[in-house]
Amino acid sequence: MLSVLWVEIRKLNRSLALLLAVAAPCLIGIFAFFNVGRFDEPGPWVQWLRTSVGLWAFFMLPMSVTALTALVAQMEHAPRSWDHLRSLPVPRWRIYAAKMTCVLGLVILMSVLNLAITYGAVELAATLKPAIRPTGEPDFAATALLLGKVLTAALLMVAIQFWAAMRFSSFVPALALGIGGTFFAVAATSAKQGVFFPWQMAVNVMGEGWRHDTALALGGGVGAIALVAAVIHLSRREVP
Repeated sequence: MLSVLWVEIRKLNRSLALLLAVAAPCLIGIFAFFNVGRFDEPGPWVQWLRTSVGLWAFFMLPMSVTALTALVAQMEHAPRSWDHLRSLPVPRWRIYAAKMTCVLGLVILMSVLNLAITYGAVELAATLKPAIRPTGEPDFAATALLLGKVLTAALLMVAIQFWAAMRFSSFVPALALGIGGTFFAVAATSAKQGVFFPWQMAVNVMGEGWRHDTALALGGGVGAIALVAAVIHLSRREVP
């Protein structure tokens, strides 16, 4: 399994996936820099860090997962290399599991970068404009815990996007699914039923009460099952 995973990691080095992993958090960092700079009074650190996590969960995470899964899948779809991969003396499920692991690893990396880049952006804004330096101390532990919950709740969405990207040789169905899911999640943010919508589960853990608990349980629990089911289904089907 480790050898298959290492091969997939080397493939990522020759793709645009790593560029995406850096670009997405940087966009939030740029927004944080200008957002903090437009104020004349300082705000608390918790406000800026939580806003960053909210932007990540609300929009950038689902769009990043959509693009990332499509990129990882097209590394095999575009050159039509599935026949070669599936003929190797390696259990097929390991190939898909390695790709899934790479996707999850990059999503975790992007989450960590999002926190680090946001901190740096706010610090830079405060250096250029000392009057707005945030009050209090940045609680990285609490923010990391919140990011962990966001990632857990997003597992079901990741599983669905991964399956669609690997299942269809064209990148259009997976992109349409991701864009459509993000659109409805944004448009129906306050809908009570939104807590059951995979693309909205990540942002629902930002709150409290039943929405938080439901999104975390469904996104994490059902998501973990969906990840395993996706790998099993993809490894058993024949690729034309």
